[in-house]
Amino acid sequence: MKMPERIKNYVLVAKPGIVLGNLISAAAGFFLASRGRVDVGTLLATLIGISLVVGSGCIFNNCIDREIDRKMIRTRNRALARGLISLKAAVLYATVLGIAGMAMLCEATNLLSVLIVLAGLVIYVGVYSLYMKRNFLYSALVGSLAGAAPPLAGYCAVTGRFDMGALILLAIFSLWQMPHCYAIAIFRHDDYTAAAIPVLPVKQGTAAARKYIVGYILAFMAATMLLTFGGYTGYSTLAVATVLGLCWLHIARSGYKATDERLWGKKLYVFSILTIFILSVMISIDFTPPVPTEMLLSYGR
Repeated sequence: MKMPERIKNYVLVAKPGIVLGNLISAAAGFFLASRGRVDVGTLLATLIGISLVVGSGCIFNNCIDREIDRKMIRTRNRALARGLISLKAAVLYATVLGIAGMAMLCEATNLLSVLIVLAGLVIYVGVYSLYMKRNFLYSALVGSLAGAAPPLAGYCAVTGRFDMGALILLAIFSLWQMPHCYAIAIFRHDDYTAAAIPVLPVKQGTAAARKYIVGYILAFMAATMLLTFGGYTGYSTLAVATVLGLCWLHIARSGYKATDERLWGKKLYVFSILTIFILSVMISIDFTPPVPTEMLLSYGR
């Protein structure tokens, strides 16, 4: 194998698309907590550290899923599924990335942020990928906690505490994961069936999944509103989040009349990505500024 092809395989096995998505959400959490007072050095170290750990988790996931990946059209050409990268090399690669990322976070952030990232890695690799994904109908609920770790860690890297803002971010990004995951299972139904993955749309059907999708989107919309009502973002975020939520809900409800469930699932999936991307941008730029110290002192007089 030529060197450019080998490098490409090592890049792709870390799932750069997923790494990028988590990097954007981590940045949103960091900017939200910073409220305009950004420490660039800490920001870069936090984002790089989280990205390395997320990449490590993705590689471990590819190692664990290499057998079922061969059964799915979407994943059968992955490097580990095709044997283009050895299992030993992949495990070593993932371990090095994980250690490097955790070391960077230990140096640049705080214990809480480090523990959140570590918990996300353990949940994604050890709990979800290694066991629950193959055995439990609602495993995505557990996996969603890992998906919420990057924005939560970005936020706590600044604050050093788990406060209401952190809880709201955890709710938003966990709730978002569920319709997103179910949409993938709907438009990739044949793949999930072939791999015998007991995800809800496959085991209970699309009709049952639609009800959960609508419910999760409604809960997601409520959680996004708490950002503004809790004083963390401005009304621009509230307006954008409401419009996005209503559009997402409309697409979800259109599934009751869909003649092509696979196409409907793909639309729902694509819009879910657009929703979380735009929301992450709004969280990053529409934060509420901190109250000046002088004003706080005047309140106490």
